[in-house]
Amino acid sequence: MSSWNWEIANEEFLKKTIERCKEKNIILPKFSELKNPDRISSKIQSKMSNIDLQEVNPLNLFRINWRNDPATGGIGDINFLEIPNEITGVKARIIGLVGKFFPTGAHKVGATYGCLAPYLVTGRFNPEYHKAVWPSTGNYCRGGTFNSALLSVHPVAILPEEMSKERFEWLEGLGAEIYATPGCESNVKEIYDKCHELEAESDEYFIFNQFDQFGNSVWHYEITGYTIEKLFNQIKDKDQRLSAYVSATGSAGTIAAGDYLRSLYPQLKVLATEALQCPTLLMNGYGGHRIEGIGDKHIPWIHNVKNTDAVAAIDDEDTLRVLRLFNEEEGKEVLVQNGVDKDAVEKLSYLGISCICNLLASIKLAKYYELNENDTIITIFTDSVELYYSRLKEMNENWGSYNNTQALIDWNALIKMQSIDYFKELNYYDKKRIHNLKYFTWIEQQGKDVEELDAQWNDENYWNERFTIAPKWDKLIDGFNKQVGIKI
Repeated sequence: MSSWNWEIANEEFLKKTIERCKEKNIILPKFSELKNPDRISSKIQSKMSNIDLQEVNPLNLFRINWRNDPATGGIGDINFLEIPNEITGVKARIIGLVGKFFPTGAHKVGATYGCLAPYLVTGRFNPEYHKAVWPSTGNYCRGGTFNSALLSVHPVAILPEEMSKERFEWLEGLGAEIYATPGCESNVKEIYDKCHELEAESDEYFIFNQFDQFGNSVWHYEITGYTIEKLFNQIKDKDQRLSAYVSATGSAGTIAAGDYLRSLYPQLKVLATEALQCPTLLMNGYGGHRIEGIGDKHIPWIHNVKNTDAVAAIDDEDTLRVLRLFNEEEGKEVLVQNGVDKDAVEKLSYLGISCICNLLASIKLAKYYELNENDTIITIFTDSVELYYSRLKEMNENWGSYNNTQALIDWNALIKMQSIDYFKELNYYDKKRIHNLKYFTWIEQQGKDVEELDAQWNDENYWNERFTIAPKWDKLIDGFNKQVGIKI
């Protein structure tokens, strides 16, 4: 399994893609430009500042990075938010990269570009014939639909029927072909079944499965990992250490940034988070949950389990109650009255439901490892409350109006007193158990090669070869753009 070939696959498809990009004035950004947006040409940056972040304009491909300035529309500082110790109740610093300022309002748009771009520049995808299918439990199909629109590709979104109505309305607005599958975030197999059904119906359906597409993890390894490295060097004090990286597993794309960081900080702890109602890594997965966007009941093909040090399961009701605390006026009032900076409280709306899961898991980790003020935990705030206003409305209707007493209970019971229950440090055989779960999904159900599964565990070069391929893809993108010949 040492060879991973990304040569030109179909010259005719490549020619059609080049012509499409000429016609639509499309330039593809390189991974190195999304990693370090200062490398984006000044002419492109100048034009970007006059384009709305959510506009269907091909230049917004260059905004698939962590440094969009919402005030100027240009390239700014890294978007991050530090959660005050007064809120968390722990000494360690907890800092999250903020996904709100990506196109679509969520960082998943990066993963979809990482999956689609290599197929375009190697002639594996024909935009005149293929439909791009984005199987998802939330934001991935939104990101895929947005990038498809920018690249003039027909998008197909597959997601569970119980996802928030904001997601479906947004997808309809961009003209996606939508399939709502039975169940909630935990019902990933049903998404796969729909993919197989579409593939059997016509070969025009081209599946970009985030759970097995390495472009997902490559984007995060290369871009999210580097951004965290740069952020830590920017904010650290002289005695500060980068002690942990925390990420919900979901499709296992975002957690690949931990592989990048481990190469720089060998003592770093990589923590995977998941829902207690369906604890797949912790207890082999059964149930359903309400932490939108983190699919489970299986281990993604692209998850390097050997590089995960611990797992924490978070009660989905805790995340929903904290969502109320951070966004209802009564909750924000209680925080401010008890000494939390008002500006910091207003920015808590940057956290959506899975972001709160990451925050609570970070608190568990700080308590489990007894971290102090010299320790920094970096996590990911993938999206914002803007995708969950309907959930707040539902909770008010079902649970009653929010009030100051409930806010105090939620803050103290769910955040400050978050326990180390359902937190497990993984030993060698714990990791092997988790890795072996891939067999049932990927070999038995999805028809992958068992030799490659074994290589994931035994071949020391397997993961590095895949995660570090971005420079090769950049050369292909460079050559592709030269053939398109658009001058800006």
